[in-house]
Amino acid sequence: MTINPQQFADHIAELVRTIPDDPAIEKAAGLFTRALTRGGVIQAFGSGHSEAVAMEIAGRAGGLVPTNRLALRDIVLYGDAPREALDRYDLERDPAVARAILEAAPVHDDDLFVIISNSGVNGVVVELATLVKQRGHDLIAITSHAHSDAVASRHPSGRKLADLADVVLDNRAPYGDAVLPLPDGGATGAVSTITSALIAQLVVARTVRDLLAAGQVPPVYLSANVPEGDAHNLRLEALYAGRIRRGA
Repeated sequence: MTINPQQFADHIAELVRTIPDDPAIEKAAGLFTRALTRGGVIQAFGSGHSEAVAMEIAGRAGGLVPTNRLALRDIVLYGDAPREALDRYDLERDPAVARAILEAAPVHDDDLFVIISNSGVNGVVVELATLVKQRGHDLIAITSHAHSDAVASRHPSGRKLADLADVVLDNRAPYGDAVLPLPDGGATGAVSTITSALIAQLVVARTVRDLLAAGQVPPVYLSANVPEGDAHNLRLEALYAGRIRRGA
C-alpha cells in the first residue's frame, strides 16, 4: 500500500468547495451578530487541537475584537488549581473541570459560547455545554457528526456536545479524523482542524457582513505586525475592558 498525499489535498479541496453551502453557518453568524449587537462577547473553547480553532475565533487578525478564548489551563492561570493539575492525561475527560473554567471566566449574560470538539463526547466539553445552556447562553458547536455518532459519550448524562447546542456546525471529518489509510489499519491526513478553521472564518466573515449591512462598524482586529495595528487593537479592546483576555 502507498500513500498519495494528493488524495488528501483533493479531499480537502472538495470540502472547502462544499462546506460554505451549509445553512448552519448562516444560522451561527446570526447568533454572532445578535450577541455582538447586544454588547456580548464570543466565548470560544476547545481542548487539544480544537484550541487552534478557538484561536481562529478569539484574538485573530481580521477577526472580531469582542472575543475571549477559554482553555483547560485557565483553572491554573485564573483559578486555584495547582500547576500539577495540567499534567493529568485525562483532564479533558473530567466534567468537574468545566465548572472551574467557567467560574474563572469573565462571562456576562449576553455572551455567546462556541465549543469546538471533534468527538464532542469528553466530559469537559459536554459539561461546559450543559452549564452554558443552564445559564441561558446561546451555544454553537463545531464538531464531527461522523465521529461523534460513532462513539459513546464520556459524560455521566450520556449526552454529547451536539445534543446541547443551538447550532451544530459539522466539520465533515470522518471517524478517526484522518482520511489516508495505512497498512496497519490506522490513517494519516487529519481533516478536522482545517475544516473547522474554515467554518470559524466563514462565520466571522458573514457576521462582519451583517454588521456592515446594519450600518454598524465591525470591531475587527488589525494585524499587530502592520503600522498602527497595536494602537487600533488597544483602542477597541479598551471598549471591552475586563471582559476579554489576551496572551494566555
